[in-house]
Amino acid sequence: MLTGRHLPEALTPQRRAYPSKLFVEVTTRCNLRCAMCVKQAPGQALVEGDMSGEVFGRLAPAFPHLEALVLNGIGEPTLHRGLEGFIEQAKRAMPAGSWVGFQTNGQLLGQRRAESLVAAGVDRICISADAVAPDQLRTLHGGARLAPIEAAAGWLHDAAGRHGRQVRLGLEFVAMRTNLRQLPDLVRWAAGRGFGFLIVSHMLPYDAAMAGEAAFSPTTDRALAIYRTWRDRAAAEGVNFGRYLATFMQIAPSPSDQRAIDYVRAMVADAACQEVSLKVAELLRFDEARLGEVEDSFGSAAIIAEELGLDLQLPRTVPTQVRRCDFVEEGSAFVSWNGDLHPCYFLWHGFRCHLAGLVKAVQPRTFGNVADRAILETWNGEEWRAFRGDVTAYDFPFCYDCNLAMCDYVAGAEFEQDCHISRVPCAACLWCTGPFQCMR
Repeated sequence: MLTGRHLPEALTPQRRAYPSKLFVEVTTRCNLRCAMCVKQAPGQALVEGDMSGEVFGRLAPAFPHLEALVLNGIGEPTLHRGLEGFIEQAKRAMPAGSWVGFQTNGQLLGQRRAESLVAAGVDRICISADAVAPDQLRTLHGGARLAPIEAAAGWLHDAAGRHGRQVRLGLEFVAMRTNLRQLPDLVRWAAGRGFGFLIVSHMLPYDAAMAGEAAFSPTTDRALAIYRTWRDRAAAEGVNFGRYLATFMQIAPSPSDQRAIDYVRAMVADAACQEVSLKVAELLRFDEARLGEVEDSFGSAAIIAEELGLDLQLPRTVPTQVRRCDFVEEGSAFVSWNGDLHPCYFLWHGFRCHLAGLVKAVQPRTFGNVADRAILETWNGEEWRAFRGDVTAYDFPFCYDCNLAMCDYVAGAEFEQDCHISRVPCAACLWCTGPFQCMR
């Protein structure tokens, strides 16, 4: 796949004249209290509101150039009474072959709403379902039930048939340690009820209490490969890597402990020669069995999905060191309910995330508001163009492989630059490494 460094000059993200995808937050209100949602994490200061017709109308100059319009953010789109009107307005202006869709919890998608959404021209709907066990679904999704999701699927298929339209229907599953084993059963359930795709994404913990639920490794694939090679080499010679953390500060370690220290230092030197950073403490605590559980669940689900003809989209269980920001590379723009413009999911809202013992405060990156400046003018402005160029240069570190604590450059609320002197606050972003996915 081409990246921003290999695209023809006219197609580089920096030189795109128009956004090709718009993610539009029609509301930040929600009818559920999902355990893994940023809205429920302590200390968040998210303002609730609905997008007005006037703000949505200011996005119209972008519609004729869009490949996709996704009408959701951190709220529940079906709570917005103007959702169908937004879909109709956009569909009239968007080119042939483009699509409009949204993600929803499905609890409010009754028969009448299914009919009106299909009539308005919706093309894709993705419904959140993180379990098939009723009690577990209610716990994870703050009272959600599977029956409304099943009924919604039937009504949407019926409405699409009456209108002679194709509506692509799917599910989204957020993988956590407590629900991993539900995934194969959910694949069977989805395929039996006419769902065409299932998107699996890992959970980003917004609350320290949820940090233990993360089911992916924060260590990159290359760092993990180097660690495994040296760990196995040491084990073959009777050296226990695990002794390193308890002994490397000793003035006079025992001969066996010194061998462990020497092996770890050799591993770090080898990684440095390959230009790979290692977070030694995290690697020495690496839970191979835990990662195996994730891979077993994903593997079983993939086999079932292939047998039943379901499009199962699985995330990476280990982040890749070779990063690619799909949002920037594909020309995405994100619009908050109040008209603020942002570059990606990671920098859309303010939050704190907790992973691998680190806490990262994220502030939204805003390039202006559609009420003050036309969307295409802002998109083509010097600031946003420069940002896209800086991101696709990929000259920034990966904080979760750093052998130090998260530094003040990126840990603080006010970001200026990272240790590579990069101006983009992407060093702690995991979207471009593979664990997180969304409908796009």
